[in-house]
Amino acid sequence: MGVLKKFEQRLEGLVNGTFAKVFKSEVQPVEIAGALQRECDNNATIWNRERTVVPNDFIVELSAPDYERLSPYSGQLGDELSGMVRDYAKQQRYSFMGPIKVHLEKADDLDTGLYRVRSRTLASSTSQAPSSSPERSTAARPNQAPGGYSYQQQPSTAPPMPSAPPPGRPASVASGPGPVPAASVQRPGAGPMPGARVRHWIEINGSRHQISRPTLVLGRSTEADVRIDDPGVSRRHCEIRTGTPSTIQDLGSTNGIVVDGQHTTRATLRDGSRIVVGQTTIVYRQAEG
Repeated sequence: MGVLKKFEQRLEGLVNGTFAKVFKSEVQPVEIAGALQRECDNNATIWNRERTVVPNDFIVELSAPDYERLSPYSGQLGDELSGMVRDYAKQQRYSFMGPIKVHLEKADDLDTGLYRVRSRTLASSTSQAPSSSPERSTAARPNQAPGGYSYQQQPSTAPPMPSAPPPGRPASVASGPGPVPAASVQRPGAGPMPGARVRHWIEINGSRHQISRPTLVLGRSTEADVRIDDPGVSRRHCEIRTGTPSTIQDLGSTNGIVVDGQHTTRATLRDGSRIVVGQTTIVYRQAEG
């Protein structure tokens, strides 16, 4: 069972179901949990072959209405989120310089349903490292459809130096802004000839959907370009971008995407790539002519 799913199940039992009522607002705990995971991935720093350090101090900024709903439970929610980060770090073989803390703060410049995550590395007195690193911030911004989120890494004052993926972490997970390694390697000769016209389409449960423009949004919302009726699919789940090569990008979904068996946030697509969102399998196709 995934870390996010375990976190969600633990929340269901807290305060005799009070969380279920409180979290009918736009911001959902599992969305914040996913953002914290991405914050770890995007700011992971390799110290040596045996140690990859990630932030351990997180601040979640909420709009005034969402903060008022969540602040009475900030202690319990902070503990659960800290535990989730700890579980995720263990799974990815990350380490921390000090205790994990997650705080909620009110931000008057945010509208209901939007939030920001800030993080830094704070060393404990026994750690042999600088006492802190510059604070980094990841903003959650709205997509065109209501309730969707698109995460964009903001420039930091001292970004972590580029490094190879840490042990146990898929090569397709982004370690910061810029090009992301593909989940599947394009084979020599598999791509279209230069200048050739290429058709793109996807196949879902036997139905064929032509991709006739540069981007195609998939999700559960009626405003998505291709609607997928699957409870495990977010309203705006992911986006396919045609090009040379074509790519797929997760749009801050709850359950993420799997491309050719690799859990990822962004990947290169080739003819025949299999994409799994929720319980639905999508086959990407492209052909010249």
